[in-house]
Amino acid sequence: MSDYRDLRISVVGAGMGGLACALAFAKKGFKNIDVYETASNLGFVGAGIQLAPNMARVLDRWGCWDGIRAEATNVTSSSIREGSTNKELVHVSMPDIEEKYGYPHCTGHRASLAGGLYEGCKKEPAIKFHFSTALSNVTTFGPDKVVFIVQPRNGEAYEVETDILLGSDGIKSAVRSSMLRTLNISAEVEDTGQAAYRIMLPRSQMETDPELLELLDSDCALRWIGEKRHIVAYPISDHTIYNLSTCQPDVNFAAAPSITYTTRGSKPEMLKVYADFGPIVQKMLNMVPEGEVCEWRLRSHKPLETWILGGVALVGDACHPTLPHLSQGAAMAIEDAAVLAEVVSRAPGSGADREALSKALKVYELLRKDHTSILVELAASSARTLHLGEGKAKEERDRQFAMAKEKGTPIPDKWASPEVQHMIYSYDCVKEAQEKFEELYATLTGESNGGANGHANGFTNGHTNGVAV
Repeated sequence: MSDYRDLRISVVGAGMGGLACALAFAKKGFKNIDVYETASNLGFVGAGIQLAPNMARVLDRWGCWDGIRAEATNVTSSSIREGSTNKELVHVSMPDIEEKYGYPHCTGHRASLAGGLYEGCKKEPAIKFHFSTALSNVTTFGPDKVVFIVQPRNGEAYEVETDILLGSDGIKSAVRSSMLRTLNISAEVEDTGQAAYRIMLPRSQMETDPELLELLDSDCALRWIGEKRHIVAYPISDHTIYNLSTCQPDVNFAAAPSITYTTRGSKPEMLKVYADFGPIVQKMLNMVPEGEVCEWRLRSHKPLETWILGGVALVGDACHPTLPHLSQGAAMAIEDAAVLAEVVSRAPGSGADREALSKALKVYELLRKDHTSILVELAASSARTLHLGEGKAKEERDRQFAMAKEKGTPIPDKWASPEVQHMIYSYDCVKEAQEKFEELYATLTGESNGGANGHANGFTNGHTNGVAV
Protein backbone atom coordinates (compact mmCIF):
# COMPACT_ATOMS: atom_id res chain seq x y z
CA MET A 1 0.00 0.00 0.00
CA SER A 2 1.26 3.48 -0.88
CA ASP A 3 2.18 5.93 1.85
CA TYR A 4 2.15 9.65 1.04
CA ARG A 5 5.11 10.12 3.38
CA ASP A 6 7.31 8.28 0.87
CA LEU A 7 6.72 10.93 -1.81
CA ARG A 8 9.83 12.78 -2.94
CA ILE A 9 9.48 16.52 -2.32
CA SER A 10 11.91 18.89 -4.09
CA VAL A 11 12.20 22.53 -3.08
CA VAL A 12 13.98 25.16 -5.18
CA GLY A 13 15.23 28.09 -3.12
CA ALA A 14 16.22 28.23 0.56
CA GLY A 15 14.84 31.62 1.50
CA MET A 16 12.00 32.02 3.98
CA GLY A 17 9.52 30.19 1.75
CA GLY A 18 11.86 27.35 0.84
CA LEU A 19 12.98 26.70 4.41
CA ALA A 20 9.34 26.82 5.48
CA CYS A 21 8.34 24.32 2.78
CA ALA A 22 11.03 21.86 3.83
CA LEU A 23 10.13 22.14 7.51
CA ALA A 24 6.36 21.97 6.88
CA PHE A 25 6.64 18.73 4.92
CA ALA A 26 9.06 17.21 7.45
CA LYS A 27 6.67 18.01 10.29
CA LYS A 28 3.90 16.21 8.37
CA GLY A 29 6.05 13.10 8.26
CA PHE A 30 7.41 13.23 4.69
CA LYS A 31 10.69 11.30 4.53
CA ASN A 32 12.40 12.53 1.33
CA ILE A 33 12.83 16.29 1.06
CA ASP A 34 15.57 17.91 -1.04
CA VAL A 35 16.29 21.65 -1.06
CA TYR A 36 18.30 23.16 -3.95
CA GLU A 37 19.88 26.55 -3.31
CA THR A 38 22.04 28.63 -5.67
CA ALA A 39 24.08 30.20 -2.86
CA SER A 40 27.00 28.30 -1.38
CA ASN A 41 25.64 28.69 2.15
CA LEU A 42 22.88 30.38 4.09
CA GLY A 43 24.76 33.44 5.26
CA PHE A 44 21.69 35.28 6.54
CA VAL A 45 21.64 39.01 5.90
CA GLY A 46 18.98 41.67 5.76
CA ALA A 47 17.40 44.00 8.23
CA GLY A 48 14.36 44.01 10.47
CA ILE A 49 11.18 42.07 9.88
CA GLN A 50 7.76 42.13 11.50
CA LEU A 51 6.57 38.88 13.03
CA ALA A 52 2.78 39.05 13.05
CA PRO A 53 0.51 36.65 14.98
CA ASN A 54 -0.57 34.75 11.85
CA MET A 55 3.08 33.94 11.15
CA ALA A 56 3.82 33.06 14.78
CA ARG A 57 0.87 30.64 14.82
CA VAL A 58 2.45 28.58 12.02
CA LEU A 59 5.98 28.75 13.46
CA ASP A 60 4.69 27.57 16.82
CA ARG A 61 3.15 24.48 15.20
CA TRP A 62 6.62 23.65 13.86
CA GLY A 63 8.30 24.16 17.22
CA CYS A 64 10.55 27.06 16.25
CA TRP A 65 8.62 30.10 17.51
CA ASP A 66 9.99 30.22 21.06
CA GLY A 67 13.59 30.70 19.97
CA ILE A 68 12.66 33.42 17.47
CA ARG A 69 10.39 35.12 20.01
CA ALA A 70 13.17 35.20 22.61
CA GLU A 71 15.22 37.55 20.39
CA ALA A 72 12.29 39.71 19.26
CA THR A 73 10.58 42.86 20.55
CA ASN A 74 6.89 42.82 21.42
CA VAL A 75 5.28 45.82 19.70
CA THR A 76 2.44 47.25 21.77
CA SER A 77 1.71 50.44 19.84
CA SER A 78 2.25 52.26 16.57
CA SER A 79 2.63 55.94 15.83
CA ILE A 80 2.08 57.54 12.43
CA ARG A 81 3.71 60.94 12.09
CA GLU A 82 4.13 63.68 9.54
CA GLY A 83 7.67 63.40 8.24
CA SER A 84 8.38 67.10 7.98
CA THR A 85 7.15 68.10 11.45
CA ASN A 86 7.19 64.87 13.51
CA LYS A 87 3.55 65.74 14.35
CA GLU A 88 1.67 62.61 15.39
CA LEU A 89 -1.31 61.97 13.12
CA VAL A 90 -2.53 58.97 15.10
CA HIS A 91 -1.31 56.73 17.90
CA VAL A 92 -2.63 53.19 17.92
CA SER A 93 -2.36 51.33 21.19
CA MET A 94 -2.41 47.56 20.78
CA PRO A 95 -1.42 46.00 24.11
CA ASP A 96 -3.94 43.18 23.75
CA ILE A 97 -2.79 41.63 20.44
CA GLU A 98 -1.65 38.43 22.15
CA GLU A 99 -4.87 38.22 24.15
CA LYS A 100 -6.95 38.61 20.98
CA TYR A 101 -5.02 36.38 18.60
CA GLY A 102 -3.01 34.02 20.79
CA TYR A 103 0.36 35.48 19.75
CA PRO A 104 1.97 38.93 20.04
CA HIS A 105 2.99 41.18 17.19
CA CYS A 106 6.78 41.26 17.35
CA THR A 107 9.64 42.78 15.42
CA GLY A 108 12.89 40.91 14.87
CA HIS A 109 15.91 40.46 12.65
CA ARG A 110 15.49 38.59 9.37
CA ALA A 111 18.51 36.49 10.31
CA SER A 112 16.71 35.37 13.47
CA LEU A 113 13.64 34.21 11.54
CA ALA A 114 15.61 32.52 8.76
CA GLY A 115 18.03 31.03 11.29
CA GLY A 116 15.18 29.65 13.36
CA LEU A 117 13.67 27.96 10.31
CA TYR A 118 17.07 26.59 9.23
CA GLU A 119 17.82 25.21 12.68
CA GLY A 120 14.44 23.52 12.61
CA CYS A 121 15.27 21.99 9.22
CA LYS A 122 18.67 20.72 10.40
CA LYS A 123 16.95 18.73 13.14
CA GLU A 124 14.91 16.84 10.53
CA PRO A 125 16.76 13.85 9.01
CA ALA A 126 14.35 13.87 6.06
CA ILE A 127 15.71 17.21 4.79
CA LYS A 128 18.82 17.35 2.61
CA PHE A 129 20.32 20.62 1.34
CA HIS A 130 22.11 20.96 -2.00
CA PHE A 131 23.99 24.26 -1.96
CA SER A 132 25.67 25.95 -4.96
CA THR A 133 23.08 24.26 -7.14
CA ALA A 134 20.72 26.15 -9.45
CA LEU A 135 17.68 24.97 -11.35
CA SER A 136 18.20 25.21 -15.10
CA ASN A 137 14.87 24.00 -16.42
CA VAL A 138 11.82 21.90 -15.68
CA THR A 139 11.54 19.40 -18.53
CA THR A 140 8.47 17.41 -17.42
CA PHE A 141 5.60 18.68 -15.27
CA GLY A 142 3.57 15.46 -15.38
CA PRO A 143 1.23 13.63 -15.56
CA ASP A 144 3.76 11.17 -14.14
CA LYS A 145 6.90 12.23 -12.27
CA VAL A 146 8.24 15.77 -12.44
CA VAL A 147 11.68 16.01 -14.06
CA PHE A 148 14.01 18.99 -13.78
CA ILE A 149 17.66 19.79 -14.45
CA VAL A 150 20.00 21.38 -11.92
CA GLN A 151 23.44 22.85 -12.43
CA PRO A 152 26.00 22.64 -9.61
CA ARG A 153 28.39 25.58 -9.60
CA ASN A 154 31.46 23.34 -9.97
CA GLY A 155 30.08 20.25 -11.61
CA GLU A 156 28.08 18.71 -14.42
CA ALA A 157 24.37 19.39 -14.79
CA TYR A 158 22.17 16.46 -13.86
CA GLU A 159 18.55 15.42 -14.03
CA VAL A 160 16.29 14.99 -10.99
CA GLU A 161 13.04 13.03 -10.86
CA THR A 162 10.58 13.97 -8.13
CA ASP A 163 6.94 13.70 -7.14
CA ILE A 164 6.33 17.32 -6.10
CA LEU A 165 8.44 20.35 -7.09
CA LEU A 166 7.96 23.56 -5.12
CA GLY A 167 9.27 26.78 -6.66
CA SER A 168 10.16 29.05 -3.75
CA ASP A 169 12.91 30.79 -5.69
CA GLY A 170 11.67 34.35 -5.39
CA ILE A 171 10.72 37.18 -7.70
CA LYS A 172 13.09 35.98 -10.45
CA SER A 173 11.85 32.38 -10.13
CA ALA A 174 13.35 29.92 -12.61
CA VAL A 175 10.55 27.48 -11.79
CA ARG A 176 7.95 30.09 -12.68
CA SER A 177 9.77 30.90 -15.93
CA SER A 178 9.77 27.22 -16.93
CA MET A 179 6.09 26.86 -16.06
CA LEU A 180 5.04 29.96 -17.99
CA ARG A 181 7.08 28.96 -21.04
CA THR A 182 5.34 25.60 -21.06
CA LEU A 183 1.94 27.27 -20.79
CA ASN A 184 2.90 29.97 -23.32
CA ILE A 185 2.02 32.66 -20.79
CA SER A 186 3.91 35.89 -20.20
CA ALA A 187 4.18 37.47 -16.75
CA GLU A 188 7.33 39.55 -16.74
CA VAL A 189 8.91 41.06 -13.66
CA GLU A 190 7.67 44.65 -13.35
CA ASP A 191 9.15 47.85 -12.02
CA THR A 192 7.05 49.25 -9.13
CA GLY A 193 8.78 52.62 -9.32
CA GLN A 194 9.75 52.30 -5.64
CA ALA A 195 12.98 51.56 -3.82
CA ALA A 196 14.02 51.18 -0.19
CA TYR A 197 16.97 51.96 2.05
CA ARG A 198 17.35 49.49 4.92
CA ILE A 199 19.26 50.77 7.91
CA MET A 200 20.22 49.26 11.27
CA LEU A 201 21.61 51.50 14.01
CA PRO A 202 23.29 49.76 16.98
CA ARG A 203 22.56 50.78 20.54
CA SER A 204 26.08 52.17 20.89
CA GLN A 205 25.26 54.88 18.35
CA MET A 206 21.92 55.88 19.87
CA GLU A 207 22.43 55.60 23.62
CA THR A 208 24.18 58.98 23.99
CA ASP A 209 21.12 60.83 22.64
CA PRO A 210 18.14 60.76 25.06
CA GLU A 211 15.62 61.35 22.26
CA LEU A 212 16.94 58.44 20.18
CA LEU A 213 17.40 56.18 23.21
CA GLU A 214 13.73 56.67 24.01
CA LEU A 215 12.85 55.35 20.55
CA LEU A 216 15.14 52.34 20.93
CA ASP A 217 13.79 51.43 24.38
CA SER A 218 10.14 51.78 23.38
CA ASP A 219 7.80 49.05 22.17
CA CYS A 220 6.41 51.31 19.45
CA ALA A 221 6.60 51.00 15.66
CA LEU A 222 6.83 54.40 13.99
CA ARG A 223 6.00 55.55 10.49
CA TRP A 224 7.04 58.99 9.23
CA ILE A 225 5.15 59.85 6.04
CA GLY A 226 5.60 62.41 3.29
CA GLU A 227 4.86 62.90 -0.39
CA LYS A 228 5.93 59.78 -2.33
CA ARG A 229 8.04 58.65 0.66
CA HIS A 230 7.87 57.15 4.12
CA ILE A 231 10.10 55.63 6.79
CA VAL A 232 9.16 52.74 9.08
CA ALA A 233 11.21 52.30 12.26
CA TYR A 234 11.20 49.97 15.26
CA PRO A 235 13.56 48.27 17.74
CA ILE A 236 14.75 44.71 17.09
CA SER A 237 17.09 42.17 18.69
CA ASP A 238 15.85 42.81 22.22
CA HIS A 239 16.20 46.60 21.84
CA THR A 240 19.87 46.45 20.84
CA ILE A 241 19.29 47.61 17.22
CA TYR A 242 17.00 50.27 15.76
CA ASN A 243 15.75 49.28 12.32
CA LEU A 244 14.70 51.79 9.67
CA SER A 245 13.20 50.85 6.33
CA THR A 246 12.38 53.56 3.83
CA CYS A 247 10.34 53.76 0.66
CA GLN A 248 10.95 56.37 -2.00
CA PRO A 249 10.80 56.79 -5.79
CA ASP A 250 13.22 54.52 -7.64
CA VAL A 251 15.63 56.85 -9.42
CA ASN A 252 19.01 55.17 -8.92
CA PHE A 253 18.69 51.91 -10.87
CA ALA A 254 19.18 50.99 -14.51
CA ALA A 255 15.96 50.84 -16.50
CA ALA A 256 15.85 47.08 -17.09
CA PRO A 257 14.28 45.18 -14.16
CA SER A 258 16.54 42.16 -14.63
CA ILE A 259 19.85 43.99 -14.22
CA THR A 260 20.02 44.38 -10.45
CA TYR A 261 17.92 44.48 -7.32
CA THR A 262 20.38 46.21 -5.01
CA THR A 263 22.91 48.97 -5.44
CA ARG A 264 25.48 50.71 -3.29
CA GLY A 265 23.71 53.92 -2.36
CA SER A 266 24.96 57.44 -1.90
CA LYS A 267 24.62 58.92 1.58
CA PRO A 268 24.28 62.48 0.23
CA GLU A 269 21.54 61.30 -2.13
CA MET A 270 19.74 59.54 0.74
CA LEU A 271 19.90 62.67 2.86
CA LYS A 272 18.63 64.70 -0.08
CA VAL A 273 15.59 62.41 -0.54
CA TYR A 274 14.56 62.98 3.09
CA ALA A 275 15.91 66.53 3.49
CA ASP A 276 12.50 67.93 4.44
CA PHE A 277 11.90 65.33 7.16
CA GLY A 278 12.33 66.51 10.75
CA PRO A 279 15.47 66.71 12.91
CA ILE A 280 14.97 63.33 14.63
CA VAL A 281 15.00 61.59 11.25
CA GLN A 282 17.99 63.61 10.11
CA LYS A 283 19.96 62.59 13.19
CA MET A 284 19.42 58.90 12.47
CA LEU A 285 20.14 59.10 8.75
CA ASN A 286 23.34 60.99 9.43
CA MET A 287 24.50 58.14 11.68
CA VAL A 288 24.69 55.76 8.72
CA PRO A 289 28.40 55.29 7.92
CA GLU A 290 29.57 56.59 4.56
CA GLY A 291 29.89 53.66 2.17
CA GLU A 292 27.33 51.53 4.00
CA VAL A 293 24.20 52.89 2.32
CA CYS A 294 22.45 50.17 0.35
CA GLU A 295 19.28 50.60 -1.68
CA TRP A 296 16.88 47.84 -2.65
CA ARG A 297 14.73 47.93 -5.75
CA LEU A 298 11.13 46.89 -5.06
CA ARG A 299 9.88 44.50 -7.72
CA SER A 300 6.65 42.76 -8.67
CA HIS A 301 5.14 40.85 -11.55
CA LYS A 302 1.73 40.65 -13.14
CA PRO A 303 -0.79 38.35 -11.38
CA LEU A 304 -0.48 34.79 -12.63
CA GLU A 305 -3.30 32.84 -14.23
CA THR A 306 -2.18 29.74 -12.35
CA TRP A 307 0.33 28.74 -9.68
CA ILE A 308 0.11 25.03 -10.51
CA LEU A 309 1.10 22.78 -13.39
CA GLY A 310 1.05 19.02 -12.89
CA GLY A 311 3.18 18.25 -9.87
CA VAL A 312 4.71 21.73 -9.68
CA ALA A 313 3.57 24.59 -7.42
CA LEU A 314 4.85 28.13 -6.86
CA VAL A 315 5.37 29.62 -3.40
CA GLY A 316 5.75 33.11 -1.93
CA ASP A 317 7.31 35.81 -4.11
CA ALA A 318 7.42 33.39 -7.04
CA CYS A 319 3.62 33.72 -7.33
CA HIS A 320 2.43 36.68 -5.22
CA PRO A 321 5.20 39.27 -4.64
CA THR A 322 4.10 42.21 -2.55
CA LEU A 323 5.24 45.66 -1.56
CA PRO A 324 6.42 45.68 2.07
CA HIS A 325 3.86 48.17 3.39
CA LEU A 326 1.67 45.56 5.11
CA SER A 327 4.65 43.58 6.48
CA GLN A 328 3.16 40.27 5.30
CA GLY A 329 5.55 39.04 2.58
CA ALA A 330 7.41 36.44 4.66
CA ALA A 331 4.26 35.52 6.55
CA MET A 332 2.43 34.72 3.32
CA ALA A 333 5.28 32.47 2.11
CA ILE A 334 5.34 30.63 5.43
CA GLU A 335 1.57 30.17 5.30
CA ASP A 336 1.87 28.88 1.72
CA ALA A 337 4.29 26.21 2.94
CA ALA A 338 2.02 25.08 5.76
CA VAL A 339 -0.99 24.81 3.45
CA LEU A 340 0.98 22.90 0.81
CA ALA A 341 2.08 20.25 3.29
CA GLU A 342 -1.46 19.95 4.60
CA VAL A 343 -3.16 19.47 1.23
CA VAL A 344 -0.55 17.09 -0.21
CA SER A 345 -0.85 14.89 2.88
CA ARG A 346 -4.63 14.76 2.34
CA ALA A 347 -4.58 13.86 -1.38
CA PRO A 348 -6.68 10.74 -2.13
CA GLY A 349 -4.64 7.68 -3.04
CA SER A 350 -1.91 8.26 -0.43
CA GLY A 351 0.44 9.63 -3.08
CA ALA A 352 -0.06 6.90 -5.69
CA ASP A 353 -2.64 8.85 -7.72
CA ARG A 354 -0.78 11.48 -9.77
CA GLU A 355 -3.96 13.27 -10.82
CA ALA A 356 -5.06 13.47 -7.18
CA LEU A 357 -1.73 15.04 -6.22
CA SER A 358 -2.09 17.69 -8.89
CA LYS A 359 -5.64 18.43 -7.76
CA ALA A 360 -4.45 18.71 -4.17
CA LEU A 361 -1.95 21.33 -5.31
CA LYS A 362 -4.80 23.13 -7.04
CA VAL A 363 -6.67 23.18 -3.72
CA TYR A 364 -3.64 24.99 -2.28
CA GLU A 365 -4.05 27.64 -4.98
CA LEU A 366 -7.79 27.93 -4.28
CA LEU A 367 -7.11 28.37 -0.58
CA ARG A 368 -4.36 30.93 -0.98
CA LYS A 369 -4.83 32.95 -4.15
CA ASP A 370 -7.71 35.21 -3.12
CA HIS A 371 -6.32 35.76 0.35
CA THR A 372 -2.85 36.74 -0.83
CA SER A 373 -4.27 38.91 -3.63
CA ILE A 374 -6.19 40.94 -1.06
CA LEU A 375 -3.07 41.46 1.06
CA VAL A 376 -0.99 42.45 -1.98
CA GLU A 377 -3.62 45.04 -2.93
CA LEU A 378 -3.91 46.33 0.65
CA ALA A 379 -0.13 46.90 0.70
CA ALA A 380 -0.27 48.79 -2.60
CA SER A 381 -3.28 50.77 -1.38
CA SER A 382 -1.43 51.81 1.76
CA ALA A 383 1.47 53.13 -0.30
CA ARG A 384 -0.86 55.21 -2.47
CA THR A 385 -2.54 56.64 0.61
CA LEU A 386 0.54 57.33 2.71
CA HIS A 387 2.44 58.98 -0.16
CA LEU A 388 -0.15 61.63 -1.03
CA GLY A 389 1.00 65.16 -1.77
CA GLU A 390 -0.86 68.37 -0.97
CA GLY A 391 -4.47 68.43 -2.07
CA LYS A 392 -7.99 67.31 -1.20
CA ALA A 393 -7.10 63.62 -1.06
CA LYS A 394 -4.41 64.28 1.54
CA GLU A 395 -6.79 66.47 3.51
CA GLU A 396 -9.33 63.65 3.56
CA ARG A 397 -6.66 61.16 4.61
CA ASP A 398 -5.53 63.37 7.48
CA ARG A 399 -9.16 63.85 8.53
CA GLN A 400 -9.47 60.05 8.71
CA PHE A 401 -6.30 59.88 10.79
CA ALA A 402 -7.76 62.46 13.19
CA MET A 403 -11.02 60.51 13.47
CA ALA A 404 -9.07 57.30 14.06
CA LYS A 405 -7.84 58.62 17.39
CA GLU A 406 -11.18 57.25 18.57
CA LYS A 407 -10.39 53.58 19.21
CA GLY A 408 -11.63 51.09 16.64
CA THR A 409 -12.14 53.55 13.78
CA PRO A 410 -10.58 52.46 10.45
CA ILE A 411 -7.14 53.97 9.79
CA PRO A 412 -5.81 54.94 6.33
CA ASP A 413 -2.55 53.11 7.08
CA LYS A 414 -3.82 49.56 6.58
CA TRP A 415 -1.03 47.98 8.64
CA ALA A 416 -2.19 49.83 11.77
CA SER A 417 -5.94 49.64 11.12
CA PRO A 418 -7.74 47.39 13.66
CA GLU A 419 -10.14 45.82 11.16
CA VAL A 420 -7.32 44.90 8.79
CA GLN A 421 -5.28 43.53 11.68
CA HIS A 422 -8.24 41.38 12.70
CA MET A 423 -8.65 39.97 9.19
CA ILE A 424 -4.96 39.08 8.94
CA TYR A 425 -4.05 38.10 12.50
CA SER A 426 -7.06 35.89 13.17
CA TYR A 427 -6.48 33.89 9.98
CA ASP A 428 -5.41 30.30 10.63
CA CYS A 429 -4.27 28.95 7.28
CA VAL A 430 -3.83 25.35 8.49
CA LYS A 431 -7.23 25.20 10.14
CA GLU A 432 -8.83 26.54 6.97
CA ALA A 433 -7.03 23.93 4.86
CA GLN A 434 -8.19 21.17 7.17
CA GLU A 435 -11.79 22.36 7.16
CA LYS A 436 -12.11 23.15 3.44
CA PHE A 437 -9.95 20.54 1.70
CA GLU A 438 -12.71 18.04 0.90
CA GLU A 439 -15.14 20.74 -0.24
CA LEU A 440 -12.63 22.38 -2.56
CA TYR A 441 -11.23 19.11 -3.85
CA ALA A 442 -14.77 18.07 -4.76
CA THR A 443 -15.18 21.18 -6.94
CA LEU A 444 -12.25 19.92 -9.02
CA THR A 445 -13.79 16.47 -9.52
CA GLY A 446 -17.26 17.69 -10.43
CA GLU A 447 -18.88 16.40 -7.26
CA SER A 448 -20.10 19.81 -6.15
CA ASN A 449 -20.21 23.38 -7.39
CA GLY A 450 -19.56 26.77 -5.91
CA GLY A 451 -16.81 29.35 -5.66
CA ALA A 452 -13.63 28.67 -3.79
CA ASN A 453 -12.39 30.74 -0.89
CA GLY A 454 -15.43 32.94 -0.67
CA HIS A 455 -14.49 33.96 2.87
CA ALA A 456 -12.04 36.51 1.55
CA ASN A 457 -14.01 38.10 -1.26
CA GLY A 458 -16.22 40.28 0.90
CA PHE A 459 -13.17 42.11 2.16
CA THR A 460 -11.84 43.22 -1.21
CA ASN A 461 -14.17 46.08 -2.00
CA GLY A 462 -15.00 47.04 1.55
CA HIS A 463 -11.57 47.88 2.82
CA THR A 464 -8.97 48.48 0.13
CA ASN A 465 -10.38 51.81 -1.00
CA GLY A 466 -9.99 54.15 1.97
CA VAL A 467 -8.99 57.30 0.06
CA ALA A 468 -9.58 58.07 -3.59
CA VAL A 469 -6.33 58.89 -5.36
